[in-house]
Amino acid sequence: MPAAPRFGVNYTPSEGWFHHWLDYDSGAVRADLDSIAALGVDHVRVFPLWPYFQPDRALIRPRAIEQLLDLTDAAAERGLDVNVDGLQGHLSSFDFLPAWTRTWHRRNLFTDPEVLDGQAAYLHALAGALADRPNFLGMTLGNEVNQFSAGPHPDPDRASAEAIDAWLERMLAACEKGAPGRLHLHAEYDATWYQDDQPFTPAQAARHGAVTAVHSWVFNGTAQRHGRTGIPTEHHAAYLIELSKAWADDPARPVWLQEVGAPAPLIPPEHAAAFTEATIAAALDCPGLWGVTWWCSHDVSRSLADFPDLEYSLGLLTNDRRPKDTARVLARAARTPRGTPATRTTALAVPADPALRSLCAPGGPVFDAFFRLVEDGARPTTVLDTRARDTAHLAARGITAVVAPEQVLPTPPGGTRS
Repeated sequence: MPAAPRFGVNYTPSEGWFHHWLDYDSGAVRADLDSIAALGVDHVRVFPLWPYFQPDRALIRPRAIEQLLDLTDAAAERGLDVNVDGLQGHLSSFDFLPAWTRTWHRRNLFTDPEVLDGQAAYLHALAGALADRPNFLGMTLGNEVNQFSAGPHPDPDRASAEAIDAWLERMLAACEKGAPGRLHLHAEYDATWYQDDQPFTPAQAARHGAVTAVHSWVFNGTAQRHGRTGIPTEHHAAYLIELSKAWADDPARPVWLQEVGAPAPLIPPEHAAAFTEATIAAALDCPGLWGVTWWCSHDVSRSLADFPDLEYSLGLLTNDRRPKDTARVLARAARTPRGTPATRTTALAVPADPALRSLCAPGGPVFDAFFRLVEDGARPTTVLDTRARDTAHLAARGITAVVAPEQVLPTPPGGTRS
């Protein structure tokens, strides 16, 4: 754990979006990093596009690795540490997968032996190339790769939870072999916590890798149900942080809010700064927070076609590198000294069975009960229902009271809550 939560951004290049790897411009990257460093943040998360770096299973392009090292060195010159995502994977509604895994060469991303060999070699190569850079934080296996493993993806690579366990262990080992002792982790979108049939499980998220990563997006039904200023909307990131702790075996395991942003139109541009401030404040009230990494650094240029409309305006900085009000909020938070949050002593019991995860999703009784407690002025955390009477576990986490959702939620008119 760092002495205080860290602040950073997910780096979206202002010129060419992530296609900039095809026409890498060191000067443009340095100008982008200058505008990021001016915010006072201390790290960036960067995204090599997998098919550009490994277009053939046996070809990891040396020139692409050199460009990634140039970006990493440029970040170091500006006092920025770098986390590198490997298997891109999925970004801003687009899938980027090598041709050797699709169509005529269709092979399962999580179970095919040759694909696994190629992925492990690629992650090992990236980590090994970066290992001697002092500002290299470590590898994230990929960006929300769980979206490839189940619906609503239109063509999922289905796998069992046991197969995903093996995949995570092998890929994290490849990163560790390439760069021993760095902060290697994996990161999924919130279906891991909310979707009953996801083979990427909450236990995997909270037990594999150096930290637990959560990605918070309120377009998942939260803002639609509760509005732009609703407590669940402004505290959704904090909820995911505290929800993740139920599955952790280590009571002190850090949690990284690795992605969070203000998506229009659910969060209108004129309200984005207020949402950013409220979200960060709620997250910082969670003990064990490793850091906050905002999505994203720069707007996507309107000269690029086919993105969902919200993707064009998520940047803290405009496409010509001017800071928005949201950037000023993040910069202020990054520069404000903060004490350690108090322990959360009240825990809401959540189902340990991953087939019941939807109870934790927006509209589910766990979700609603958590925010009823927040509205009442409590600072809840969560605990698995199988650990609700484990006195040693509760004591290690400082929990003194455990409540079930049915104890928190009002009884429906004319009936009883089951």
